[in-house]
Amino acid sequence: MEQYANNLETLVDQRTVDYLEEKRKCEELLYQLLPKPVASQLILGQSVEAETYDNVTIYFSDIVDFTSLSAASTPLQVVDLLNDLYTCFDSIVENFDVYKVETIGDAYMVVSGLPVRNGNLHAREIARLSLALRSAVYSFKIKHRPDDQLKLRIGIHTGPCVAGVVGLKMPRYCLFGDTVNTASRMESNGEALKIHVSPQTKEVLETFGTFNLELRGEVEMKGKGKMTTYWLLGEKTLSSPETAAAMPPVPLQQPANPIGSFSKFHANNNVGSSSTKSLANSMANHNNITSSTPLLQGDNG
Repeated sequence: MEQYANNLETLVDQRTVDYLEEKRKCEELLYQLLPKPVASQLILGQSVEAETYDNVTIYFSDIVDFTSLSAASTPLQVVDLLNDLYTCFDSIVENFDVYKVETIGDAYMVVSGLPVRNGNLHAREIARLSLALRSAVYSFKIKHRPDDQLKLRIGIHTGPCVAGVVGLKMPRYCLFGDTVNTASRMESNGEALKIHVSPQTKEVLETFGTFNLELRGEVEMKGKGKMTTYWLLGEKTLSSPETAAAMPPVPLQQPANPIGSFSKFHANNNVGSSSTKSLANSMANHNNITSSTPLLQGDNG
């Protein structure tokens, strides 16, 4: 009996270690699929309420002529292309204070300023990210069409939005509001290998004094009318040691070698958590709130 009790105690200890290891793996996976503050709330069994943010900057991009490229490629080649490209993008995103919202098809959406607020730094972070991703695209090679230059179209916009967890089956952390709509319009009305900037984002970027912006002129936006927009050309080199010391350092980015698998790519697009009724109550109090998802599904302005 004594030997049996000792063996049972050892078995319980081993099972406990195995359980804690599996729990750790599940928590790490949840942190990859949801913002860490949101995931922590869910792990603690707390409800996740929708939250309003006064100012964030949203990045949208897609691949120019993706429909034609897809028609001339096999489905597997398209999946490999997107997996390689967005694995590269994901490795660059990690260097900035931003949150990758989702990818749908060839669309890539990133936001800064939520779920953790960062003052006005959201515009700077998205601007630097946009420049880094555009730089990576220049050296990106399409495996099955190595002679073709991949052309990315980028749009960024700054404004208020609401964010929350939506759905019970395969729920997602989504953004809502007119800022999402306008950011999508900035992308769809942009040009290949250029970063299209709204006047709201341009106003915030000017406070840093380091970004090169060029006036594009008035552009007719669907549902918005005429809007004066700008191109983001780059970031100025800081001239003096005093100025450089006063400015936050720029993260170093190197285009990553495409890695990963289709399963990893697929996992990035399936968010697992639970939503709450408070989201619906919050949405009801915002008349102009619309989900970002329809805009990602072929809405080209």
